[in-house]
Amino acid sequence: MSVQLNETHNPALRSWVTSANTSDTDFPIQNLPFAVFRRAGSHEHFRIGVAIGDQILDIHLAQQAGVFAEVTNSALANALNASNLNALMGLGNGVSSQVRLALSKALREGASAQEKLVGALVAQSEAEYALPAQIGDYTDFYTSIHHATSVGKLFRPDNPLLPNYKWVPIGYHGRSSSIGVSGQQFRRPIGQTMPPNATSPSFGPAKRMDYECEVGVFIGQGNALGDAISIDQAEQHVFGLCLLNDWSARDVQGWEYQPLGPFLAKNFASTISPWVVTIEALAPYRKAWQRDAADPQPLPYLEHADLRTSGAFDIQLEVLLQTEKMRQDGVPAQRLSLSNFSHSYWTVSQMVTHHTVNGCNLQAGDFLGSGTQSGPLPEEAGSLLELTEGGKKPIVFSNGEQRVFIEDGDSIIMRGWAQKDGAPRIGFGEVEGRLLPARTI
Repeated sequence: MSVQLNETHNPALRSWVTSANTSDTDFPIQNLPFAVFRRAGSHEHFRIGVAIGDQILDIHLAQQAGVFAEVTNSALANALNASNLNALMGLGNGVSSQVRLALSKALREGASAQEKLVGALVAQSEAEYALPAQIGDYTDFYTSIHHATSVGKLFRPDNPLLPNYKWVPIGYHGRSSSIGVSGQQFRRPIGQTMPPNATSPSFGPAKRMDYECEVGVFIGQGNALGDAISIDQAEQHVFGLCLLNDWSARDVQGWEYQPLGPFLAKNFASTISPWVVTIEALAPYRKAWQRDAADPQPLPYLEHADLRTSGAFDIQLEVLLQTEKMRQDGVPAQRLSLSNFSHSYWTVSQMVTHHTVNGCNLQAGDFLGSGTQSGPLPEEAGSLLELTEGGKKPIVFSNGEQRVFIEDGDSIIMRGWAQKDGAPRIGFGEVEGRLLPARTI
């Protein structure tokens, strides 16, 4: 079920791009994530690029240099020349694996392609990004039992975890039009809230703004309407993962979420990292997925032996906050939390399979959110709602500022990386978004 190791994962590989060989880079030659970019401030067309060290390899120019000559797919040329990743995603993981191997060979130390490719590099510091794919549909899941329990205690003290949670991967269909790439700035949302002890709702800017630290999943090859994707085939339909900040207006959410779930509390903005790390690149960082023996075990359609041995991804997830004052004073962003994607109660495979079990058709570029990724310890909480216990426990930063929820001008920064003994560290880069004041009403 899971992707097997191959020569692209060899920890001894080094690149002729020297910045890819440092121990602290997110983008060694063993990673090779995809993005859509152009030179910042230019009128160039957005195009596909691959990260290598602190550089971006222009895939169109790499193709012209003959890097993919041995990849046998008639549709590949058009896919690599596109302004987004949808076509490449739709060709399936077999083709993207061949592309990844060709890139690995071309970027290794001593590669004959070096002379041709030097001019195809663009510094990441000189680039701007677009969404990696045109996202047709977006579904947000709720896969962290630690987050679900903590939030449930705040909203439903007597019944924090509803009985269906341990049986079915919970999700809702979100808004794809407001998903933006890292650097997104958006105004504080406006909506209805029910103040404490009030008898009627008020209307105005949300007061309890929050982030949610999530992992995003890009679908590759889809399935036909009416067909289902079995658990043993699920990862063949996943192109790769990225970071996701699912911004949330908690006071709006508290008033509207029953009986149908999130609406205006979530649809105003979601921010993702520009780099998509392929499912293949993550193969060395798999780990066993565990379900407490006292809990209900997955129904047969959500169960597979490979899940138990390698169904989870060991990805560290870090969240930082930088206030407007910190930026003005040159103070770096302050860490809020550090968690790990492997704590998830439901796996990526289970999300995909459950989404399609009723015949729902996924399409290339569709996007799944993991839901807030919180760990078992308080400092591993993936939202301010949890970290501040619903606003009761302020976070105090090194410069004396405090926060219970996000204030205007604050930036939230998320980073993710995978590492283990015997394998290089690979990362996702970062995703940053900033809250602006609400519009005048």
